[in-house]
Amino acid sequence: MINLFKSGFEFSFKAASAALFGILLLLAFAVSASMGSELFYGFYRYDYLLFYALIIQAILLYAKLESWAEARVIALFHILAMGMEIFLTHPAIASWQYPQPAIFKILTVPLFAGFMYSAVGSFFARSLRLFQVSFERLPSFVNMLALAVLSYINFMSKFFIPDYRVILFVWSTVIFWKTRIRFQLNNHNFQLPMLPVLVLLAFIIWIAENISTFYQIWLYPSQVEKWHMVGWAKLGSWYLLLLLSLVLVMKILGIRDQQGNWKLKS
Repeated sequence: MINLFKSGFEFSFKAASAALFGILLLLAFAVSASMGSELFYGFYRYDYLLFYALIIQAILLYAKLESWAEARVIALFHILAMGMEIFLTHPAIASWQYPQPAIFKILTVPLFAGFMYSAVGSFFARSLRLFQVSFERLPSFVNMLALAVLSYINFMSKFFIPDYRVILFVWSTVIFWKTRIRFQLNNHNFQLPMLPVLVLLAFIIWIAENISTFYQIWLYPSQVEKWHMVGWAKLGSWYLLLLLSLVLVMKILGIRDQQGNWKLKS
């Protein structure tokens, strides 16, 4: 019983540490909500969120809670996410909108928005290190990268050609069906199937999305007049985005051998 309690405490502490960037962003969303669309000392709410995210990133690096290698992966994901955001918030597409003004923005997207996606990349990068994660029976990187690239394209191409995400879901299920995640807690090794873990993480991000839209960080068209919970269908989008993030992190930060075993670079 004592070992179970210690393992549970260690898991909770490491999970919170890995998700620190995202947790701090959600807290800022709630605290800054009262600012609304008003100008404060020359800047808007979204601008202050940008400054805040940059400060968090600098502190994580200075305190060595995040490595420069991890920061480079997160920066790459930030850039990819901003490209997708610019496309999907264009008035001709309008999948969602940022309802408040900002000085620091690219077209319709405030610059802090990319940090919301960076929080996902940060979580994966830090989790792999904190939990000493390794993978067994991992598909080839060519296979995973193809899935990740097509998932990214589908977020935008579905407005011009049929949405093929069902194929992506089936593809991911087939290639990751036998993949196992190994991690350490309280000097003990644990093993879990990869797919249920990804679904659980997609659900957690869906909760964070509901919190974000409630505090009007962004809004879907149906939420503009009156807020309501984000539809369950968005779980699929987050699942595919998680795959994209995880594949980028694993490709850059780790090594996969011919047998499909993956571990962090030493």
